[in-house]
Amino acid sequence: MLVELMVENYAVIERIRVRFHPGLNLLTGETGSGKSIVVDALDLLFGGRSSPEMVRTGAARARIAGLFEPGDSPALRAILERAGVEMEEGELLIEREVLPTGKSRAFVSNRPVTASLLREIAPLLGDIHGQHDQQSLFSPAAQLAMLDAFGQHRDLLDSTAGLYRRWRACAAELEDLDRAEQERYRLSDLWNFQKREIESAALRPGEEPELEQERLVLRNITRLEEAAAAAYSALYDSPSSAEAQLRLAIRRLEDLTRIDAALADTLESLRPALIAVEEAARALQHYLSRLEADPARLEAVEARLAALDKLKRKYGRSVEEILAYLQEITRHIDALEHSTERRQTLLAEKERLESLFRDAASELSSRRRQAARELERAVVAELKALAMENTVFRVEFSTAEWSETGADKICFLVSPNVGEEPKPLDKIASGGEISRIALALKACAAAPAPSSGSRTLVFDEIDSGIGGRAGEAVGRRLRQIAAANQVLCVTHLPQVAAFADHHYSVSKRELDGRTVTEVEELEPAARTKEIGRMLSGAQLTPEALKHAEQLIRLSRAG
Repeated sequence: MLVELMVENYAVIERIRVRFHPGLNLLTGETGSGKSIVVDALDLLFGGRSSPEMVRTGAARARIAGLFEPGDSPALRAILERAGVEMEEGELLIEREVLPTGKSRAFVSNRPVTASLLREIAPLLGDIHGQHDQQSLFSPAAQLAMLDAFGQHRDLLDSTAGLYRRWRACAAELEDLDRAEQERYRLSDLWNFQKREIESAALRPGEEPELEQERLVLRNITRLEEAAAAAYSALYDSPSSAEAQLRLAIRRLEDLTRIDAALADTLESLRPALIAVEEAARALQHYLSRLEADPARLEAVEARLAALDKLKRKYGRSVEEILAYLQEITRHIDALEHSTERRQTLLAEKERLESLFRDAASELSSRRRQAARELERAVVAELKALAMENTVFRVEFSTAEWSETGADKICFLVSPNVGEEPKPLDKIASGGEISRIALALKACAAAPAPSSGSRTLVFDEIDSGIGGRAGEAVGRRLRQIAAANQVLCVTHLPQVAAFADHHYSVSKRELDGRTVTEVEELEPAARTKEIGRMLSGAQLTPEALKHAEQLIRLSRAG
């Protein structure tokens, strides 16, 4: 359950910190006071979408933090462990920051996480039902999702969706094979020509730089011979060469060291130099012996490089890219040659997946029909408790095109009045009836799973369009739901507010030229005044106070 909610710089809220309790927590206040903003802030903690409008004007960021006591939920622990998040002493701190750009950051137990993780854990922590959610009940897809949630079909639904995706992928590949077959056959002649052209060139990786180096040498033979010969003469082949001068210096030092050994180290340092000069001279001599003008070889190198340039203009910027292109078209040719085999394999796989999907969809449909009968009974029982005793509720099935959700399409049918045929929800004119049906459907899915602990169920003006006896029935049912779950409810009805275990007043006032929203938990006397205000309007009368006291007494008696 939600233990504490802290909101900073969110819309007209400058800063509020509210502690919530087990049971039924009611929020009331004047229209526009910011009651629903509190719900919207909680929606952010459940992974809702952020927007720049959420940040209070002039603030650097909006921040929402919620402290939860989720109880012992193996599913929640598994998700948190996978994300590397730990709960501290059975508590889970969730935070969300929204920047003026609309971007947001999320944290769980002070560890950065994604909004998608918040959406993943949200169903295990709570559920928010706002006024716009009543419209979503008209959607067949939303109704099917609600039925699957009620019937706990998640595992079968996941396996059915997986089979459908594999079947569609198989069918898509077959369609691609059929659609592109003619085009591929047209291209096959081109691919085969390109393959022969590249293979006939017998390309070798690293060949091009070697040829360019060889061409450079062949084009500059005379210059290389002159320079190498001059270097050889300077090193070895002249009376004043480096080798001759080093030998002379060594002989002189040998004479000196016979008299004075102080220059022995200097003498020894020259001997390696002499060896190095001799080796360099031999290398130059060998290099000169290999230098030879070869016009025929130069012409062959030029021709080879020209051939490589031609291939590069067609197939790649380097020999390596040309070879990579060769591998690519070879794969295309091989795939074309084996397309018939591939098509037969795909057809067999598609038929196998069709059979598996059909079986899974049939089992899912059977379970849905069983769950639908149970949901019908449960919703009718809930509606009786909500002053709709004669209401008929049915789940109508029809066949739909295959999808990840199977092959079923459903429609919730309702008849609020005796003698009328059940009709789709969107054909029901009364907003109050829609609100109570929405509450009944939520109540049917509200019971926590074994060992999962209570969840936080949030209802934002679920009593819209209701009054009098129906309002009292809604309040009574909310309190019953709150026996197993923590309930947070925004309401305008005093008949509902009277059932609160904990009552909060949301108000708006001006402070330093700015509008701020405040939330206050009411003591019994203040609570009676607030319900009286809801009954009488702007002027609180003694009669309204007495009526408020009576409503509270009746709620406790029930």
